[in-house]
Amino acid sequence: MNERFLATAIGSFPHSDAEKALDVIFRYIPDAPVWPQLPRLGLLEQMEIQYSGAMPRAVVDREKARMYFDTSGDYSEDFGAFYEKYMEAMDPDSGSGDCSAMAIGPDYSRGIHALEARLGAEGGKRPYVKVQTTGPCSFALTVTDENKRAIYYNEEFRDVIVKALAMKCRWQIAKFRPFAEAIICFIDEPILSAFGSSTYISVRREDVVALIAELVDAIHADGAIAGVHCCGNTDWSILVDAGADLLNFDAFGYGETVALYGQALRRHFDRGGNLAWGIVPTSVAIREQTVDGLAARYGELVDHLARECGSDRSLILDRTVVTPSCGTGSMETADAERVFEMLGGLSIALKSAHGA
Repeated sequence: MNERFLATAIGSFPHSDAEKALDVIFRYIPDAPVWPQLPRLGLLEQMEIQYSGAMPRAVVDREKARMYFDTSGDYSEDFGAFYEKYMEAMDPDSGSGDCSAMAIGPDYSRGIHALEARLGAEGGKRPYVKVQTTGPCSFALTVTDENKRAIYYNEEFRDVIVKALAMKCRWQIAKFRPFAEAIICFIDEPILSAFGSSTYISVRREDVVALIAELVDAIHADGAIAGVHCCGNTDWSILVDAGADLLNFDAFGYGETVALYGQALRRHFDRGGNLAWGIVPTSVAIREQTVDGLAARYGELVDHLARECGSDRSLILDRTVVTPSCGTGSMETADAERVFEMLGGLSIALKSAHGA
């Protein structure tokens, strides 16, 4: 990435109108617009369900407002058809790269198609467009089978899920490539904030690394930038080992803790990696923030990271993207729009202060 203090977003917005969400996006983060996830529009736009379309054996139960995977009976034919489509698209030697079999339709995302239409109407290319998918760990540990057991623990279904999500990443990248100089694809893994807890004691580190790396590799296969977002504290070395280019963390709430992983972050920087600082809070705390205050807080955290990790301060500045601390989908609309007002102002202020 070559733009210091680029501003972008995590994904979710509280609006019920995609065009109004896009108005906010284009006003405040014009150099890296995102497609808005709109959970208030209904069940199909929820974080995991939004990506379940066309996955084999996925069942949306509207009456109970949930989705699950039906693991009963013989699913070999369903899986065989999926893997055939996967290999046609994803085989490294003969694959077409056409991942439309896992397209996200307008019923599952108004935002994707609204952003495509707006970018197409304006013509030209933005420096970046940012897309996203729910990560394989958060998806598979949240969604269950018909017996309410997390589908993560069914290895056959877990493999299908990670491959389907990889295809959805590549489908998005291909869709928005005509409109951007570069595409950023985030893998959203909020559940990793609980990694290592008693709830997920049986989730192995090497499996988490491998699952995320499979999506990172798919993103890289299309020449895009792979980011990973976690809105709580986690073991950031996992995401470095998975090969992510951009680590997005809640700097407002956990800004000091990322420095605990100094050795991993040095490796991340050495291979050209960037940090996406979620310095703008996505809570009612936004009502009390100013651009100057957020810029000062960012500066303190950079100093702390440089000191604790032994990294050069100017390198950290060079490798900075700024974002909200998390999605804004559960916020009041006025507060969410203030988040983006502060974010856009912060990006401008940091560029001015540091000669970007």
